[in-house]
Amino acid sequence: MDKPEVNAEVTAELLVDARAKLGEGPLWCPVEQALYWTDIQSSTLSRWRAADGAVRVWPMPERLGSFAFCEAPGRLLLALASGVALFDLARGELLTPIMPVEPENPTTRLNDGRCDPQGRFVVGIYNQTPDEAPIGHFYRIGCTDGALNVERLPLPKIGVANSLAFSPDGTRMYFTDSPTRQIWCVDYHADGRLGEPRPFVKLGAHEGYPDGSTVDAQGGLWNAQWRGNCVVRYDAEGRETDRLALPASQITCPVFGGAGMDELFVTSARAGVTAEELGGEPAAGGVFRLRVGRRGVGPYRFRG
Repeated sequence: MDKPEVNAEVTAELLVDARAKLGEGPLWCPVEQALYWTDIQSSTLSRWRAADGAVRVWPMPERLGSFAFCEAPGRLLLALASGVALFDLARGELLTPIMPVEPENPTTRLNDGRCDPQGRFVVGIYNQTPDEAPIGHFYRIGCTDGALNVERLPLPKIGVANSLAFSPDGTRMYFTDSPTRQIWCVDYHADGRLGEPRPFVKLGAHEGYPDGSTVDAQGGLWNAQWRGNCVVRYDAEGRETDRLALPASQITCPVFGGAGMDELFVTSARAGVTAEELGGEPAAGGVFRLRVGRRGVGPYRFRG
């Protein structure tokens, strides 16, 4: 079966030739007008500033799966390999000890995560065994009186957590276990309750694997498709509306940003791309920018 048609009118610009081993989790900071992202395998956090194009890199104490901006300026919540911690950007150091998450599973690490509208951070695990078996869970991180707390969510076990995103009104959460090629959605309540997961989109065998996602102001879900060379938009009913080509095969995560929140920034990965493949995709591991004619919504911040 042929792949669906690509929108040839939208082209990707290589914004940063980051050559990331595993670029992931981009977030746009409207206050700084800056893009942040992680290279998980290199244990680094990077920032690109729109004002001057400067890139700064912070070394991390462990692999950084994802992160969130905090309500307190200059602070991040980090989802590190072994657990979560608060981080001070100016000092470049942790503000709290790492709180372990899922220590009973030695082969797992924290992976994709996003803040909900209530300022809590939802994050899932990645099982690092070759079969990526579904042995891990999703968690919700909160903060009470300055102390981080961890809650396991009543969702199916997963092997590679990805596509975590919330609808603009915060009443729906998306997620996937990437090897299954199935994106799910679940009703999400402000008091923390979850509905029953239901299928949203199933990628075909001829497509890639669903990786990270973001939403636009109209409720569309934009999903990066690993080994699919593309980002695909689905409307709230799961119908494909846009398919955008990227000059790299291992596309990992999109996010909206820019002064008008109408630019799509996309990370990618270089690890695992063969020498022969690199000849055809020299920008693998880069950060790309596309002007897609739609507006996104700003990131929710962690209340801690």
